[in-house]
Amino acid sequence: MKTGPTNPFTLPATPLLRAPTNRSTKRVFVAATRMNDGKTTTCLGLFAALQSVFPRVGFIKPIGQRFVEVQGHKIDEDSVLLDTIYKVRVPIESMSPLAIDSSFTRRYLKDPGAMLPELEDTICRAFDRVSWEKDFTLIEGTGHAGVGSVFDLSNARVAKLLGSKAIIVCPGGIGRPVDEIALNKALFDRVGVEVVGAILNKVEPDRMEMIADYAGRGLQRLGVPLLGILPVQQVLARPNLDQILKHIGGHWLNNIPAAGSTRVERLVVGAMTAAGLTKHLHPGTVIITPGDRVDLIKASINHAKKTPRQSVAGLILTNDIDPQSTVCDQLRQTNIPVMTAAGEIFTVTSKINAMTVKTQPGDADKIPVIKRLIHEHVGIDSLLKAMDC
Repeated sequence: MKTGPTNPFTLPATPLLRAPTNRSTKRVFVAATRMNDGKTTTCLGLFAALQSVFPRVGFIKPIGQRFVEVQGHKIDEDSVLLDTIYKVRVPIESMSPLAIDSSFTRRYLKDPGAMLPELEDTICRAFDRVSWEKDFTLIEGTGHAGVGSVFDLSNARVAKLLGSKAIIVCPGGIGRPVDEIALNKALFDRVGVEVVGAILNKVEPDRMEMIADYAGRGLQRLGVPLLGILPVQQVLARPNLDQILKHIGGHWLNNIPAAGSTRVERLVVGAMTAAGLTKHLHPGTVIITPGDRVDLIKASINHAKKTPRQSVAGLILTNDIDPQSTVCDQLRQTNIPVMTAAGEIFTVTSKINAMTVKTQPGDADKIPVIKRLIHEHVGIDSLLKAMDC
């Protein structure tokens, strides 16, 4: 009897080898349709919202790809962020049990059968620890539903492992979110994880009502309730000076105390005359210009001296050129933070414009915005009802 060819794109399902012992704590897995869709922002806001309903809330990000060293452990940045804000009161290493370094996938593929049982056991033990004596545990995924499939721990499979239902975060729109949520839901369906809702992120306020109507209809056809629509918040996408300094590999020439936390609202390339620059000298603006453009630097200095409360957020001097010593002395008499960086204006500006701005533990101005965003625009009662809580 002839059989058809095996579909190379259909992978056999690997059976789960382990499960958490704690099955009583309520839990939800927060996934996204891709990286940087607002999953961490959603988790930050959801954690606060859940705390208003449940006395004790836990958190875990089972698999992390961006990590820092904490007390000898590789800990995902998002776990550090949430713990810093909310003081979750569990060992930080349990909130981030697996950190995927650059060689992890290669090590796994050499002997997957040997590693998988240990990885599943590590995740389940960590979940048991973070959910101990908790009423609700928030689980943050990494990327879309299929991320991690190469080492048999996709987001969908981890959600199944932890016995969790899932919600999906996706950028706003009508066709795109429905298409992408359908694609991700298919993988959750395949492993037996129920998707109980979707949250659409970064929607222009004047489009929210229309998107709620039509995207809601499209999602309803998939059997996925629309739990909320988050309006775009410009402050969440704006870097501060410290983040820019690190991203472009610059160094401070004139570092004003606490200036690193200054939020940057606008970049202006200094390719005009000094007179033309004057109309751009406003708070929140960073001027990018070569270090030998003394005319533009002095225009910024004069403006700061006349109206110190209206001075620019900072200067970035390119080509690694420091101004003349007399100009540096004048800069130090102002409240203008100044950094220098290698590279031409175009290169430096392009790097900054391409930044992915993630919320950091020190972003005190962003946290109230995030909490309010979820509180006002996500139906927590609807989520809990969909989860039979």
